Amino acid sequence: MPRRSGGRRARRAERAAPLAEAVKPVWPGHSGGQYRPLSAGGVAAIADNALRILEQVGFADATPHCIETCAAAGAVPGEDGRLRMPRSLVEQTLRQARRNLTLHGQDPRRDLDLSGSRVHFATAGAAVMVADTENERYRDSTAQDLYDMARIVDTCEHIHMFQRTCVPRDIPGNYEMDINTLYCAVMGTSKHVGSSWTLPEHVEKSLEMLHLIAGGEAKWRARPFVSQSNCFVVPPMKFATDALECLRVAVQGGMPVLLLSAGQAGATTPAYLAGAVSQAWAECLGGLVYVNAIRPGAPAILGAWPFVSDLRTGAMSGGSPEQGLLSAACAQLGIHFDLPFGTACGMTDAKFPDFQAGAERAATVLAAALSGANIVYESAGMYASLLGACPESLLLDNDILGAVGRMTRGIEVNSDTLSFDDIQQVCASGEGHYLGSGSTLKVMQSEYVYPDFSDRTSPTVWEEQGKPALLNRALEKKRGILANHSPRHISDEIDARVRSGFPILLSPAAMGR
Repeated sequence: MPRRSGGRRARRAERAAPLAEAVKPVWPGHSGGQYRPLSAGGVAAIADNALRILEQVGFADATPHCIETCAAAGAVPGEDGRLRMPRSLVEQTLRQARRNLTLHGQDPRRDLDLSGSRVHFATAGAAVMVADTENERYRDSTAQDLYDMARIVDTCEHIHMFQRTCVPRDIPGNYEMDINTLYCAVMGTSKHVGSSWTLPEHVEKSLEMLHLIAGGEAKWRARPFVSQSNCFVVPPMKFATDALECLRVAVQGGMPVLLLSAGQAGATTPAYLAGAVSQAWAECLGGLVYVNAIRPGAPAILGAWPFVSDLRTGAMSGGSPEQGLLSAACAQLGIHFDLPFGTACGMTDAKFPDFQAGAERAATVLAAALSGANIVYESAGMYASLLGACPESLLLDNDILGAVGRMTRGIEVNSDTLSFDDIQQVCASGEGHYLGSGSTLKVMQSEYVYPDFSDRTSPTVWEEQGKPALLNRALEKKRGILANHSPRHISDEIDARVRSGFPILLSPAAMGR
């Protein structure tokens, strides 16, 4: 008897058709919070400990503006040079802090809702090298690499924003580097962009560029599409003066800020995980006090990013299970305080895309997502614990993030999904399977997510196809994107005006313009 293939053809046609947004199985902003490594009592104890640290320990090296502004709000400058923040001041800050924050894209369809425990994935990092898999080596990263990675992320459905991935080491001056880092990112994608700056005057000049791109200062302030990643604190509990001034300029300029505390457990934070979380949150809340003293309700993301040390060597271990635990616990505190929160997970210790890389990235990112972190930074492309960035890995990691997003979404239970009528019909008819069921075809794409690169074929088909390797397929896809995808969300006219006012390194030809 000939085999019936109508059902298979229908399923293939259904699979090939572009999905409407309303029926996609994964979308930005699924709610997490299912994973809770801390008990309710543990969350309360850490929150209380963080406030105690602020009140009794305080910060060293506050700038004059920070001291004056925070003291006016109720902070206490000590004779020992430390700026302490009473519990009442922190509680007042928590009452006035911005919640339900939206990060805007240049394209409004790419806006991100950071309310509640909604989860999104982002790149990040300051890698000084590119993990060059085509030539099996590490090399210095360049401005072209940064622009190319922004272009790749622009095509990745499950990477929701692009934060600077690498340092353009072909640009020697700090001002030129800050300007070109911002330029490469905003030109490469219409998604929300995160960047960082070395000096406050560089932030001021960058705001001029952003006003030009946005169509004026008022339009920029209405929809700021770039946020500042700011390491305002040098753990333990010491302000970084230049970063603090960059923070001030960003807040005054209407730019959302990521208040980033990046201590290392066992080195610059306590080795006990609860102590590391306590210090990280104390440092972030101290930054929030300053932000709200400058401008009440200014948009800020709490970035408690305690990293892990391999205590045998002192080296950072971004792929460790403790990294997932720390990030998940910090996310629980974000939900407890009801504040926009981001953490870092996914920066594998592996050097190239391999089993170690995939396992470490998936395990740590899943922990952060299921715990309800609003943004999981470093979730794609980062290797050697942030020393290297790999462009083609962004594509492979997009598959991982799609799977993590599907797990975060969970299972919907209602009268339709319980499928009683389907079960009854199939059992009564004697058909014995659900392959031809109308509901199977209906939900094959709304209930299930499919990878772009992971191989689900049989060994026989795999051999017939020449035993394709995932990395080779990703390299081929990367080459196609870089040859054909040159985003045009910023017009040539605006680009020319930017180039006339700022020292832009990349030529239009290098950008496909």
